[in-house]
Parts: sequence; structure tokens; C-alpha cells
Amino acid sequence: MAKSVLDLTDSHAHIDDPGFDADREAMFARAADAGVRQIVVPAVDRESWNRIAAICASHPQALPAYGLHPIYIARHRPEHLAELATQLKTRRPVAVGEIGLDFFLTELDQERQRHFFVQQLRLAREFDLPVIVHARRAMDEVTSTMRRIGGLRGVVHSFAGSLQQAQRLWDLGFCLGIGGPVTYERAQRLRHVVATMPLDRLLLETDAPDQPGACHRGERNEPANLREVLDVVAQLRGESQASIAAATSENARRLFKP
Repeated sequence: MAKSVLDLTDSHAHIDDPGFDADREAMFARAADAGVRQIVVPAVDRESWNRIAAICASHPQALPAYGLHPIYIARHRPEHLAELATQLKTRRPVAVGEIGLDFFLTELDQERQRHFFVQQLRLAREFDLPVIVHARRAMDEVTSTMRRIGGLRGVVHSFAGSLQQAQRLWDLGFCLGIGGPVTYERAQRLRHVVATMPLDRLLLETDAPDQPGACHRGERNEPANLREVLDVVAQLRGESQASIAAATSENARRLFKP
């Protein structure tokens, strides 16, 4: 199959996930065929950092981000923050992530989440790196916390908020990561945001292996499926796929500076 002429960046894909161990090389080939030229790979816990570093070292199209994800708050230890600072200094990833707050899962300790989120925001500011932010049922607090810390830039991935919440993020200079959920017709609020938002604040993502689009529901997601997201975003905005692909990839390069 001839490779696509599109220039796409998957700004969020957990391709270090063990679900890709059996066919990771084929996954990279499918991504290239679909026009995905770069893939940002965010970490979720301390254990994932070395795994991501190894994958990215052997695949230059894969770009590492290191952080401590709120869903895995029970795994995180205070010393991991000091170790993260060392990682940011010595390995110089493209971002600090995935970090944030998750108030959807009520069993997660919210105070510990807040502590780790704030400390990682401060590290991102100290090392002048963008952040990749998870905000589930916590958008307003995430936004107010980032505003309070100040001096930050980044992306709220898998954005699912209102137009007003999006505007507050744009006012802070943040991008929105848009993936599989936009491909579902029922996602009318999200589709309105995507159709009307400033193009220079838009990033495309898959969140692989999670959040497959409508054409792949129930399947493992992967970066090649970014084409489905691109198709829907282009339709919603009344623009060409090539122009959306080029603009969102340029946005990613500007933010992550690979």
C-alpha cells in the first residue's frame, strides 16, 4: 500500500500499552500508511517511563512524554516526583504528561490527585515544557489550577466540555485534543465546539488503545484510526482533510517542539 500524502500527528496515543506488544511494528506501519508522521506517547506511571523511552528511541516518529496519571494515583509515591524532575532534565521529553484530575472515578483520592497535579504543573513550568492534561468531571478545577500556577502551555486531551470551558482554556493559550468521541453523532456539544473553534488551538488524537471512533467501536484503537477523526473534523468545519491535517500537525510541532 502506498503511504498517504497527508501530514498527521497523533497528539496522544499510549502505544506502549501491552496490547500492542504482539503487533507494534505492524501498528507503526499502518500509521505511516494512514499519513500519521508523528505520535506523542504520554506516560501514566513511573513504570511506564523506561518502556516509553525504549520505544521512542527505536522509532523516531514516536515522541515521549513523562508524567503521573491521576487514575493511577494509588501507584504514585512522593519520590516519583523527584524522579520525574530527573527524567525531565536528563531525557528532555516533549511534554509533561499525562497529568490532571479525574473526579469521575469516585474511589480515587482527590486530595492526592490535586497534590500530584500541582507539583507536576510546577515541574512543567520549571523545565519550560508543555503539559498533557486529563480532566474528567474536573474541567473547571483543572482550568482554575492552571491559571493559578501560571506560565503554562499545553493541551487538554479528549476535551469533552462546553464552549465556555473551551474558551477559558483558549484564553490560557491551551489547545484541545479531539479524538474518537467526535465521530459519534450523539456528541453534538463537542461537534459544535470543534466546528467553531480556532483552528490554531486544535490537535487530533486517538488515545489508543482506548476511545475508538464510531467505525471501530468495540475494537482496540490505534494511531492509523486518526484518519477517521480527521474525516469527521474536516466535515464539521467544511474544510479539506489536507488543510486540517497540515494545520493540526503544525499546531503539534509548535507546542511540542520535537
